Amino acid sequence: MINSRPLRTAIGALFLGIAGGAFALDTVSITASALSPSCLDYRVVGICYWLQCGLGGCSVRTSVKVRHYIPDAVVSSYANTGENPWLELQLLSTANSTAQGGGDGTTNQDTENNLAKFRNADVIGHPAGVVFSEFAAASGYTCEGAGTPLMPYLLSTLDTLAWRYNVPELAYPEALIPGMREIGGRLTANLWGNVYPRGGILHQVDDHKASAVVAQRAGDIVTRNGQPHVYQPLLASRKEGYWPAGALEEGNISTGKWQELTPRLSNSCAVFPDSNSLTQATRGDYAWALWRPYSCCKRMGQKFLGSTDFM
Repeated sequence: MINSRPLRTAIGALFLGIAGGAFALDTVSITASALSPSCLDYRVVGICYWLQCGLGGCSVRTSVKVRHYIPDAVVSSYANTGENPWLELQLLSTANSTAQGGGDGTTNQDTENNLAKFRNADVIGHPAGVVFSEFAAASGYTCEGAGTPLMPYLLSTLDTLAWRYNVPELAYPEALIPGMREIGGRLTANLWGNVYPRGGILHQVDDHKASAVVAQRAGDIVTRNGQPHVYQPLLASRKEGYWPAGALEEGNISTGKWQELTPRLSNSCAVFPDSNSLTQATRGDYAWALWRPYSCCKRMGQKFLGSTDFM
């Protein structure tokens, strides 16, 4: 068995060094960011029951049920087409004949705010892979996530009709009725934006908030089947002793949470709206790691009988 402690120590030191100052968002820094005990949030949540049968008869055996978060994907939200802040993967989303340009709109009126913003979005499998598995295994038995490292799940440059023209979601009730599927609240004067229509255009003065809303939209799409977009679902199938993450819901940490990667690398996770982190990027390029919760238990027999949760 490979001794993972030196590996964890080295990458942990790298992570701390990156977090302390400016850096380029690359695969190494993203991988190091996954070593976050806070985002992992490892817990024993119950007991699983298994039926084990042999020559001597049958017996009921138990195993511990655990729950922890896994960084399934990196979600980039950026203004200029082809300028994904994840440097090595910029070539995946270069401009094409149906997706060119980007940035903000303008009213050309000095007395009005420039509210219209456009963001591209890419959802790419988190690269941590084996490094994260070694890190999480130090806490105990671990679950498998849905993400495949470096797999593109959504590239908005290939989703032109839905992403740039909001077809068909512009006519959905969630896009037309105020108060439905919104990030933040109107009554608290902290409304960041609406989830629908799930495209790249929205009205928001704050650049960071606009990009976060677009990231939430992209995460919303890929964590569901059968959406009217060009994408691959980021979902795993449930099986005996394994409860994968489901659909992402805004403001609901039990469905997923976000770790800021750029312009400020954070060692913790939160849901939007997160007013503790509103650092503005100079070129309108932002990225977050999407962490999602998984529960599982070790197989201890031929037949899964069920589980009991402590909470």
